[in-house]
Amino acid sequence: MARIETRMPGDGDREFAIRVERLSKRYEIYDAPRDRLKQSIFTRGRRLLGLSPKLYFREFWALRDISFDVRKGETIGIIGRNGAGKSTLLQVICGTVNPTSGTVETKGRVAALLELGAGFNPEFTGRENVFLNGSLLGLSHEETERHFDEIAAFADIGDFLDQPVKTYSSGMYVRLAFAVQSCVAPEILLVDEALAVGDIGFQYKCFKRMQALRDQGVTILMVTHSSSSVLEYASRCIVLDGGTVTHDTANVLEAVLAYEKGMLPGRARQATSPDKRQGREHYGADELRLRREQNRNASAEEQRFGSARAIIDELTISRAKDDSGEQRAVVNAGEEAVFSFRILSSAHIPGVVLGVSLSLARGSDIWGDNNLYAGETIDLEPGELRVEYRVKLPISSGEYLIHCGLACFKADQREELDQRRPMGRLRIWSSREQVGVVHAPVTVTVVGAAKS
Repeated sequence: MARIETRMPGDGDREFAIRVERLSKRYEIYDAPRDRLKQSIFTRGRRLLGLSPKLYFREFWALRDISFDVRKGETIGIIGRNGAGKSTLLQVICGTVNPTSGTVETKGRVAALLELGAGFNPEFTGRENVFLNGSLLGLSHEETERHFDEIAAFADIGDFLDQPVKTYSSGMYVRLAFAVQSCVAPEILLVDEALAVGDIGFQYKCFKRMQALRDQGVTILMVTHSSSSVLEYASRCIVLDGGTVTHDTANVLEAVLAYEKGMLPGRARQATSPDKRQGREHYGADELRLRREQNRNASAEEQRFGSARAIIDELTISRAKDDSGEQRAVVNAGEEAVFSFRILSSAHIPGVVLGVSLSLARGSDIWGDNNLYAGETIDLEPGELRVEYRVKLPISSGEYLIHCGLACFKADQREELDQRRPMGRLRIWSSREQVGVVHAPVTVTVVGAAKS
């Protein structure tokens, strides 16, 4: 028997904010509207005749036997491919969808930002919807009024606040919805992918507000496809697949990597497999110039220049402890990473310098090295050469741009062969929060009490 229960503070156990036990949700999928009518009429008739009922639908289990507890103040990222059951789980927790079996208990006021526009009356103005949502969250008119200026300032939609919500763009919808849900002192906040429709500036503003709520002890469940958001904001991660929990761990990086591996099963093969021309003994200079022009990382707005007598054709990054050999977009702070380069050359070029560096999105390099500094010589011959750099990166959590360069020297003249800035992105992750860029955690020892 399914059960959803909401308990306010003071009901006993104060450790958990959400308790999910053996939760399942089944949907009935009908191929045609008439099948729904047949199910209603014929099934009842067969039961009256003592016959076993015939089903006119297919079963789809969005959730199957899920159990977990959420402690007060936790921020949990819920990830999984489309159709994994993420949104259904949040809908059951907030009470908008009834479970087929299992129980859900919540302790405290639940605010939920689910599908776009949920809880809004399109005929009401934004102002009227603020008070409507406040009442749905259990606030009196006076309590909502006390929060109104804060809500209006956060939403920042100007005069549209007094216009019917049906005239709003999707971005304005989510601005007002998030402002209401996050400004009315929730004890549990559920956030689905609705934030994805907002602009980048507003998304940043929302995540900053979520950080502030987390610091105030608010419990947050966040459904997202953004691995970087989970790594940055979540203290725990749940991975759903096919309606079941495959990972539930405080090692957020481990869960994210498992999710990415499931989403991109062919990633390693694509990253490391040679093209049809690999192994050739010669590449023409014109061919390499064309290859350089056709191979730019548009998502990183890569700028690429050089003579192209030799080029950096490929870079893959993996974790040294990972035997799978898969390319990774995320590594642990202080963990050894492997940068694997594939270099193509059209000529004999002795004594080249292959450099790699990391920078913040806007700013100068924060780390860099090359084979010359490492005391290693690289000589190129016509064809292909693979080079590995291994390094432990003592860098704090964040997303960094990867820049690579290939050059050689003739007398005192430097020839840029191939400069790629930026070639891609790398996320460094650590469960240990720090200030600044350098990852250097302190060890604290209290040697004695202060004398009075």
